[in-house]
Amino acid sequence: MKKSNIIFFERKFPSANMILIKDQLPILIDTGFGSNAHETEQLMKEAGVTPEELQLIVNTHYHSDHVGGNFHLQNNYGVKIAAHKWDADLINSCDPESCNAEWLDQPVEPYRVDIKLSDNDEIYTGSRTLKVLHTPGHTLGHISLYEPEEEILICGDLFHKNDVGWLNIFREGVASIQRSMESLNRLSQLRIRQAYSGHGPQIDYPLAAIDAARKRFEKWLKAPEKISWHACKRIFAFTLIMKNGLPKEEIDKYLLKCGWFLDFSRYAFQLQPEEFIQVLVDEMIRSGAANWHNNHLIATAPYVAPQKEWMDKNIKPKDWKPQDFLT
Repeated sequence: MKKSNIIFFERKFPSANMILIKDQLPILIDTGFGSNAHETEQLMKEAGVTPEELQLIVNTHYHSDHVGGNFHLQNNYGVKIAAHKWDADLINSCDPESCNAEWLDQPVEPYRVDIKLSDNDEIYTGSRTLKVLHTPGHTLGHISLYEPEEEILICGDLFHKNDVGWLNIFREGVASIQRSMESLNRLSQLRIRQAYSGHGPQIDYPLAAIDAARKRFEKWLKAPEKISWHACKRIFAFTLIMKNGLPKEEIDKYLLKCGWFLDFSRYAFQLQPEEFIQVLVDEMIRSGAANWHNNHLIATAPYVAPQKEWMDKNIKPKDWKPQDFLT
């Protein structure tokens, strides 16, 4: 039987990486940010799979940079979408908390989850079987996928080559760090030759990366403030990417209306939000996460700015309607 071809696409922000299983039943794992939907389609075509041939989209979790292309592929081509059952229930009920989109201020166009996944489910691609592993931490519904024949792990945002996924203690719970460590321990028992994460390059030494991630989490357990700093810098940097920078005079007004900023300032750092603004901006500059350029705060990570017209639509799950979905 012909072997499948597992194709990894390392993408610039605001899109997450994606993986195409080019097989008799082609599967796409994660679909990038919504503004990059046409690029997502083009990357598939260049790899030899048309959207009409795509059998399934599997989302590792429901953040906007991983599910943003769902709408385009489902609405235009009828591609079915699979995700963990906990994500699916929120998405399919149009819950305003879906994708953490309102809290994070990240637009996501509507989609429906057709297949609800649970731990140890299997996804057949024609000549391969991917095992679904529930690996909560970064989100409660986060999954990883394991292909035992080639010993390949697709780990979403649980860990990266030189980083870990940020932890949302306000939406996923303060025990998200313990869940992350349990998920890492589970994966460390697997034979893994190659791993692909949601951001950054492929991971050539997966078990070493898992060990490094575990040690980082162990340090964070002793200094919980580090969890919050890591999250704030990642969220704010992503905001600067989506908006292609923020003018200095607009930063205060913008941050003071963001749920994530209000929660972290008051409850993680015990500061009034107005006090935390400059503290956060100073830390963004100090850490190298952002720089000033022509009086705009700009993210330093490589990115492709979303089209302003797409961002201006600002669609969130609170705006989704059941009629938005295919029947």
